[in-house]
Amino acid sequence: MPFEGLSDKLAAAFKRMRSKGRLSESDVKEVMREVRLALLEADVQYKVAKDFTAAVAEKAIGQRVMDSLTPANMVIKIVNDELTALMGSEFSGIRLSPAPPIVILLCGLQGSGKTTYAAKLARYFKTRGHRPMLVACDIYRPAAITQLQVVGERAGVPVFERGTQPPEKTAVEALRFAKDYGHDIVILDTAGRLHIDGELMAELGRVKAAARPQEILLVVDAMTGQDAVNVAKSFDEQLSIDGILLTKLDGDTRGGAALSARAVTGKPIKFAGTGEKLEDLEEFHPGRMASRILGMGDVLSLIERAEQQVSEREAREMAAKLQKNQFDMDDLLSQLQQVRKMGPLKQVLGMLPGVGSQIKDMDIDERQFTRIEAVIQSMTAKERAKPDLINPSRKRRIAAGSGTQVEDVNRLLKQYEQMKKLFKQMGGMKKNGRMRGMRIPPGGFPGM
Repeated sequence: MPFEGLSDKLAAAFKRMRSKGRLSESDVKEVMREVRLALLEADVQYKVAKDFTAAVAEKAIGQRVMDSLTPANMVIKIVNDELTALMGSEFSGIRLSPAPPIVILLCGLQGSGKTTYAAKLARYFKTRGHRPMLVACDIYRPAAITQLQVVGERAGVPVFERGTQPPEKTAVEALRFAKDYGHDIVILDTAGRLHIDGELMAELGRVKAAARPQEILLVVDAMTGQDAVNVAKSFDEQLSIDGILLTKLDGDTRGGAALSARAVTGKPIKFAGTGEKLEDLEEFHPGRMASRILGMGDVLSLIERAEQQVSEREAREMAAKLQKNQFDMDDLLSQLQQVRKMGPLKQVLGMLPGVGSQIKDMDIDERQFTRIEAVIQSMTAKERAKPDLINPSRKRRIAAGSGTQVEDVNRLLKQYEQMKKLFKQMGGMKKNGRMRGMRIPPGGFPGM
């Protein structure tokens, strides 16, 4: 999960603060010292961390906060607001011109993930009704053009390439082709280097002059921490970038790049890569990311992920079934398959408010999904519709057919009954017009 180490340290500091009830000025300063250390350990630039905690302390050490019935929560709200402001306050998307094609130039160091990111962006726009096209402008790295063609095919997006001719010439020809064939977004995948040098910047300058991109976006590896911020600053000084794209935000990253990049360059983070698949791309909403860092979940992003996998008609049909308590094994299989497409289960559940802390140390075996699918698919149509029919002899047949044990079949049936009870309770709460906090059922959800 993004910022897991930072989140844990902030949670521990806020827990100690809550235990004190009323807060003194020295209490706030002590908490801010812990927050500053947590930020520095997350590889946030020292000046950014110092200015951030100073701003929080100035607002927190006030009569309104100190006299509040819940001063600790007031301080946490201030931290949340300042984190959001630090990362840009609002989502800054790609500027779409009324006169297509829109040209997006991707730049960055070699190995930052530009080529895969180009395909992720192309897929993102395609799912929103656009007709993007990828352009191969990296003529130096071995197999760079082939790699772009492979990921372009996976994204269902055409790739324009002209071999090893000068990239600025390829860019001009690509724009002419895009206009002729109705492609409204052109994404240029440019070459990188192991370090910033004059030759790299000169070539990017020529491509920029030839293509006149509406957006110059820098791809940076979130795992490089402070180095990513230095790279962003250098590229901005020489190319005047319009935004930053983060990769590997799902990895073992300390988060310093995301928290420092905008403060240092003044340029917004526009998207974040959260996995290796082409669909693992998120719009970077500072407010939502701040909530994740503080363990408050991110329901809006979770809803957006779900909407990409489930149509409105399917959602209405499932809601009607749940209300009538008609949820069967076929529905469970369908739901599991949709959840798998949304990303790792731990990451998905971590977006629910209050659930992240419950699953933090929980061992979630993603391979269980495959076993559960095999068990359900080994059932007959009647058994999936009415699991009550499954007696001991049927359990042995299902286990043999799915390559699992009878214990696995029993566990799935038990979890299925727990889920039915949970959905029934949620339906009752909806009828009564009240909602309670959702708790993970005993034994967890399937896959835990």
